[in-house]
Amino acid sequence: MSIAPIQFDNVTLAYDRHPAVHHLSGAFEPGSLTAITGPNGAGKSTLLKALMGELSPVEGQISRSGLSVRELGYLPQAAEIDRQFPITVADAVILGAWRQIGPFGGVKRDIAKRAQHALAAVGLEGFERRAVGALSAGQFQRVLFARLLLQDARVIVLDEPFTAIDARTTRDLLEIVVRWQDEGRTVIAVLHDFDQVRAYFPNTLLLARELIGWGPTAHTLTETNLVRARAMAESWDESAHICTRPEAVQ
Repeated sequence: MSIAPIQFDNVTLAYDRHPAVHHLSGAFEPGSLTAITGPNGAGKSTLLKALMGELSPVEGQISRSGLSVRELGYLPQAAEIDRQFPITVADAVILGAWRQIGPFGGVKRDIAKRAQHALAAVGLEGFERRAVGALSAGQFQRVLFARLLLQDARVIVLDEPFTAIDARTTRDLLEIVVRWQDEGRTVIAVLHDFDQVRAYFPNTLLLARELIGWGPTAHTLTETNLVRARAMAESWDESAHICTRPEAVQ
């Protein structure tokens, strides 16, 4: 599983010319397990979109250690996924093998078997024929993790993977995340729960539109850094309030 670091070199990201992440430099080391956290509006999900090639930097460079975007395992936020598409659980998981199957290839027996094993690994054995639209939020998230298991990517990128799901599902999926790191994979996850971060993620990137800290979690999630991040978030809220006051609109 050994690969080069995923490197950010003075990266600035923006929407409509308004910077969302400022001059970020640092690296996700091979085999590392890193949480990206910070206040709302800090640029966490924006950073993942840039890593996945959905947003180009306005300044700086991102090096994906020689991997194409299609070789990264990516789980976007639940709100970005259409669950009404008429597809079974088995079909949703098999999409993780898209690179092996291709647009016109059939599903070979070994891939179907691996999909079954992936469902069993997330606790959904016997759910193959169910429609994804009939699943609970927690069950659906288990399906998406099974799809990542089938994809077998060396780098896994998760955007708020435990939001609005039950505690048991969160615990089961966190065990899979830890197993990925044990296997030498690089795992990057946007999270809001500091207790989760401290318990499961050895490394943390604390972001508040600019870098507050990046390194071992115990050294990054300090009270000093968290106070600084909150203060920066309050300054954004104050600036937004001033800009929306009638006298500020010319």
